[in-house]
Amino acid sequence: MIHVRELIERKTGEHTGDVQTIERSASVLDAARLMNRHKIGALVVTDHGAVKGILTERDVMTRVVAEAKAPAHTTVESVMTSPVLTCEPASKLGEVRKVMRERRIRHLPVADAGRLVGMISIGDLNMADQETLVETIKTMEVYISGGQL
Repeated sequence: MIHVRELIERKTGEHTGDVQTIERSASVLDAARLMNRHKIGALVVTDHGAVKGILTERDVMTRVVAEAKAPAHTTVESVMTSPVLTCEPASKLGEVRKVMRERRIRHLPVADAGRLVGMISIGDLNMADQETLVETIKTMEVYISGGQL
């Protein structure tokens, strides 16, 4: 069974493991620009490295746009999701997928002793599942062909 730690290590190895964060006092406009610049759907809201919340595209749409709030004058803290669910590096991917499915969330910060160490998305989980399936298929093909491909 694959653990979150392995997934984070793979992402870090690809230079995509850096988690974009934002302070609670920042404006939603600044947050949206940061998400657009990095082509991401969520920012972890931190205070001196500690995870305090998460701001997602959904938060911006439902708590800012739909309520006709001015993004330049709305703080991240006023619309972020808090408290935020996190997982640990030792969490199993199957457990994480279940939580994300049941809670209908697409991004999950990874914290170790309360400190942010990464972020996983439903896309990351799907990619890990795909890699596992491809390896299983290759193994089965070798087995069926009598050890030769």
